[in-house]
This record gives sequence, structure tokens and C-alpha cells, in this order.
Amino acid sequence: MKTSLLLLCLLIFSINVKAQNNTDVCNCCTETHAQFDFWIGEWIVTNPDGSRAGENTIDKIQDQCILRENWTSAQRNFTGTSYNFYNAQAKHWEQIWIDNKGGNLHLKGHRKDNQMILKTDKTKNSEGVLFYHQVTWTKNKDGSVRQLWETFTEGQDVVIAFDGLYRKR
Repeated sequence: MKTSLLLLCLLIFSINVKAQNNTDVCNCCTETHAQFDFWIGEWIVTNPDGSRAGENTIDKIQDQCILRENWTSAQRNFTGTSYNFYNAQAKHWEQIWIDNKGGNLHLKGHRKDNQMILKTDKTKNSEGVLFYHQVTWTKNKDGSVRQLWETFTEGQDVVIAFDGLYRKR
């Protein structure tokens, strides 16, 4: 009888401790937080002409809340890191990009079908003309991802800043 009571008390105690120390809760394990997961991987990136643009590693950190990018150009003289996350308060995705040349971007947007489309806020260039950047990642049927970075300037043609095809290493 004492052994059974002792075992019952130990069982109840272990259930209570597990409930109090439950670290298995994942606040970012939702469908919305997974919308950009198609970009996760180790990638070789090529330009439209097939030449190598660089390498990119995309992984999830901070309990699945942040998609982290680590870019290295083919010449190895240009690197950058971005942090991508779903902003639940604003109900949109954001990317913060910082590179080794002092450049930075802050993009915001949404997933639509097989694309993640993020844009900067409109701002004025040195001539006082409004412009913004838009980066679109397209999940292709073969598992590759196309990243297209376009710059839209009021009254001018769209300029393509980068057009890369990501293929898994």
C-alpha cells in the first residue's frame, strides 16, 4: 500500500513538474509563420546567364520565429545577412537586410500564392523623385526559388537590381 501511494505521488509530482517546465510551446509554429519556409536551405545562386552569383544559407532560428539568411557573393567580397519574420501585430512579413558594405533594407509584405512579395517604403532619391524596392521570391515547381529585386522610380522604367535562381546544393 505504501509503495503504491509513493508511486502515485511520484507520478503526480512528475506530471506537475513537466507542466510547469513545459518548453515545448512554439509561438511561431503556425501556417502563417511557415509561409516563407520554401526558402530554407543551402543554395547555389546563379544569374540569368547561368553564371554563379553566390551562395546562400537560409535557416530558422529563435524557436522557429526568424528566417535567417547568410549570403556570400561568388567573388566572396560581398556578404550580407537578413532576418525575416512574420510581424503578428502588423499582420505582414518583414525583412531586415544588412551587408558588409554598410547597406541595409527594410522590406514589408505578404505571401501571395507561390510568391513572397516584400517592398520598402517609398522614399525620395537624390533628385527628389519617389522610388521603392520590391523583392519577390517565387517558389518554382522543381524546388528552385527565383529572387527578383526590382526598383520602381516614379516616371521611369523598372530597374532590375538582382535576378537570381536558387538551386539546392
